[in-house]
Amino acid sequence: MISFIIQLAELNVCVNALYDSTKKYCSEYLTGEKPDFSVSINENDIIYEQDQSYKHTPDVRYSAEYLETVAVYRKIAEKMPEYDTILFHGSVLALEGCAYMFTAGSGTGKSTHARLWREAFGSRVVMINDDKPLLKITDTGVTAYGTPWNGKHCLGSNTSAPLKAVCILSRAEQNSIEPITKCAAWQYLYTQTYRPKSMNAAKKTLMLTDKLANGVRLYSLHCNTHTSAALTAYNAIKEQNT
Repeated sequence: MISFIIQLAELNVCVNALYDSTKKYCSEYLTGEKPDFSVSINENDIIYEQDQSYKHTPDVRYSAEYLETVAVYRKIAEKMPEYDTILFHGSVLALEGCAYMFTAGSGTGKSTHARLWREAFGSRVVMINDDKPLLKITDTGVTAYGTPWNGKHCLGSNTSAPLKAVCILSRAEQNSIEPITKCAAWQYLYTQTYRPKSMNAAKKTLMLTDKLANGVRLYSLHCNTHTSAALTAYNAIKEQNT
């Protein structure tokens, strides 16, 4: 058993893993602080993740080492609602100290749109996490945090920023963006949130998702793959926040 501590969303998590590669995977988040909670992986967890992967990619067999990284994050995500934090499926970046998140169904283009922001604004943009950020949701606002689980392009950083807006993406030939209500966005936000198995954690996740919808501006963004799509989104969000 390999034991190490990582810091995620200002929480220290002790990980008891089977493979040293998992520690290397989390190397940018290692800490020597006292843990707030711990997670442990066994062979049954690896088997479970393999079974889950067959449902989505039946022709692909993943290594046990990779599946352990998935199992670790799943167990962490199960605990996070206790600390007012949820795992969200989206691409989040920071510009001028504020975070913006783009979410959509797989293959719709959230990572592509985040890339357009990097092309439009260059080094001013910091990628926080391109796939599975953690969102800490409190009465004072929402903060987005980077994690080692940052998507197939491995875009992310061990950083955080206050989340100001969530954009729900759809593809279009012409770029347009409009604010949407919490009612219009809520169900979609919930489907993009990791839903724990524990009843108590699931209830807390519902409450936190509701808080998320109340705590940030919500938009429907119709966009193409030109840099102008990033400018359309940024200008509209900035105008509404000034």
